[in-house]
Amino acid sequence: MTAIKQAAIIGGGVIGAGWISRLIENGIDVSVYDPAADAAEKVEAVLGNSRYAYSKLISGPRCIEGSVQFCDSVSAAVASAELIVESVPERLDIKQTVYAEIEASAATNALIASSTSGIMPSDLQAKMKHPERLLVAHPFNPVYLLPLVELVGGKRTSMATIERARKIYHSLGMHPLHVKKEIEAFIADRLLEAVWRESLWLVKDGIATTQDVDDAVRFGFGLRYAQMGVFDTYRVAGGEAGMRHFMAQFGPCLKWPWTKLTDVPEFTEELVDLIAGQSDEQSGHMSIREMERIRDDNLIAILHGLKGNDWGAGKTLAQYEHQLLQAANDPA
Repeated sequence: MTAIKQAAIIGGGVIGAGWISRLIENGIDVSVYDPAADAAEKVEAVLGNSRYAYSKLISGPRCIEGSVQFCDSVSAAVASAELIVESVPERLDIKQTVYAEIEASAATNALIASSTSGIMPSDLQAKMKHPERLLVAHPFNPVYLLPLVELVGGKRTSMATIERARKIYHSLGMHPLHVKKEIEAFIADRLLEAVWRESLWLVKDGIATTQDVDDAVRFGFGLRYAQMGVFDTYRVAGGEAGMRHFMAQFGPCLKWPWTKLTDVPEFTEELVDLIAGQSDEQSGHMSIREMERIRDDNLIAILHGLKGNDWGAGKTLAQYEHQLLQAANDPA
């Protein structure tokens, strides 16, 4: 069913481990390099969550799980990989050093995908010998559940690379979104950054607590956005006259001082203490692992609900399950 059989993950943190989960769930063998002494232990904790999640998410046959092998070098990890996923810290110099190591040992036709959440792919590929095969494939946490992956090419990325990546990620049950013009932070993180900045101001100015901000999202517009996004939500809000009416009615609000998005609160220890303290009070009674399970259960319920209506991310899940069923009935 999947377009590849062997992948490599360089960096086994939260995102890298999430990629491992999604890949092995699709029967792909994965080689991993992460120099941290506790890397294997942390990855296994994420795999425990993902196995639990997929047992609830997928109704029907699943692939035979791929293997996970930890390697003692980048070169060993990438030697046989068709897809190489770089998920190292967000520093350009570190990433470029890793690419040099990858290119020294990887097959010439191996695809190299960065999980960066904001660095321009043209900068990433600037020192590569074969820059045409690198792209950004930016996922969202938890990678094993959320289907969106933003595909961003640099100035020297070939369209063949973008198309090959699109096919691979679609085969993994994902929704590949091609960002057609290179820009820092791409699409989704730019939207998230806007909400994050405004949230910091609301807490800093004493207007809301971290709990208030979270409640405003999860009991309100977050539910609308989960199934219809931004523009279709506002199109519906315009009534029978649609988006044109909505913009005519609410367009003047853009000039009102409703937001501080042109300004940023000073990042001080006091602000960190304020946010962290309220966050601890809000959910410090739970461990991160407990919160991950709650998050996954909620996402699975939403995905199943959307699948029942053949809509949005639920439609992607239904298509993925259909792929799994076809593969089970025709393993050849």
